[in-house]
Amino acid sequence: MKSNYFNFKKFQDRYLISNEQGRYYFLRPKDFEAFVKEDYAAMDPKVVEDLKDRFFLYDSEESVFVEKAMEAYRGNKQYIFNGTCLHIFVLTNACNMCCVYCQAQDSSQELKGIMDEDTARKAVEIALQSPEHYLTFEFQGGEPLIHFEMLRFIVEYSEARKNDKEIQYSLVTNTLLLTDEMIRFFKQYDISVSTSLDGHQTLHDHNRPMRNGGGTFEIVRKNVKRLQDAGVHAGAIQTTTKQSLEDPGKIIQAYLEMGFDHLFIRPLTPLGYAKEHWDEIGYEPEEFVGFYRKILRMILECNKKGLKAAEGHARIFLRKIIAGYSDNYMELRSPCGAAVGQMAYYYDGNIYTCDEGRMVAEMGDSMFCLGNVRESSYDELMDHRICKVTCQASVLEALPGCCDCVYHPYCGVCPVINYASNQNIYERQANSYRCSIYKGMLDTIFEILFTDSEAFQIFESWV
Repeated sequence: MKSNYFNFKKFQDRYLISNEQGRYYFLRPKDFEAFVKEDYAAMDPKVVEDLKDRFFLYDSEESVFVEKAMEAYRGNKQYIFNGTCLHIFVLTNACNMCCVYCQAQDSSQELKGIMDEDTARKAVEIALQSPEHYLTFEFQGGEPLIHFEMLRFIVEYSEARKNDKEIQYSLVTNTLLLTDEMIRFFKQYDISVSTSLDGHQTLHDHNRPMRNGGGTFEIVRKNVKRLQDAGVHAGAIQTTTKQSLEDPGKIIQAYLEMGFDHLFIRPLTPLGYAKEHWDEIGYEPEEFVGFYRKILRMILECNKKGLKAAEGHARIFLRKIIAGYSDNYMELRSPCGAAVGQMAYYYDGNIYTCDEGRMVAEMGDSMFCLGNVRESSYDELMDHRICKVTCQASVLEALPGCCDCVYHPYCGVCPVINYASNQNIYERQANSYRCSIYKGMLDTIFEILFTDSEAFQIFESWV
């Protein structure tokens, strides 16, 4: 009998172990001690069989074990075999709102612009050079509906040029400029819409006011209903500020009342306005984790009462933990999705590794610019040194503090945020803000998996 590589941590009265295949197990101290000492005869025989099923132990030839474990590892890393699938078109950096945490802008930014047809055409041609068959074209801003005609142009041009590729279109918008003409167009091309809903009216209006100070909650509520009535898929993302921590129940209630069965609870990222106003809207990682623990358990209680709802971050983690399958969520993969998973085409033609990369550029640092649509090919972008270094800097299996973490099969790092925070693409501080948040979220999920069998069944339904 031989053991596979594993990581571990003390978890209540057990030891949580995980391996590169994304499998996990809770071991009693007695069995854990025997497991570490390779004294398998002293272990509970059923536990030994469970560990063999989960690739922790094997009694076959090594080559046979590798063949079996390979498929599980491939499922956990399937995104590595894909080309760049997410292409973000930043149609303008102008916006009609003034959110307290805007990550895309800061107070020093004054120049506003919009994408022209020549830039859009060239950006689409580069995106279509990706070897990936299934592509997602996402429209962002600023507020992209300010430049709806360019969104229309890109969709129609892409449809004419895509050949056998399949393109899914999505739009990130505050919905304030939504018209019936736009809704008909979204329906025609099956464009999904994602907006922001931070919670109940008082909270949302505080976090996401218009430039004149007026509230936006009622406008968003009515426009979401218009989209739903028209059969356009509409989703929402919640961004957590200090003010959000006070009453998680009201946030869930706002989502359910608006007809959503999916919440994506997102922590603040210290970029742009959010970084400038951190003392007013920010928090310590422990505060967010406490909030996340409360809201996740509340969502589970809703499910137990027959109200169907899921949390987005948990669902991404659980697909890896329970199903052994990795969503192509760019921030939670190793290597991260910078360039090899996503690229962002700015309105001026510059191409960035990712959405965060162009946000750093909007704050005055073009570190993550790969090229320009007027002079770069897809192959040249993939061969760019910044593409290579962001990949290298986000391989968890090679990063101190990550490679021996029990959660690394499920987690990810962001070199861009590391750079924006510390001027270094490598995280130099153990248990940093982002690391502490993800560890806390995973602690919460595994705690529920360990203690609540009914919740486990609900989690299974989410994945």
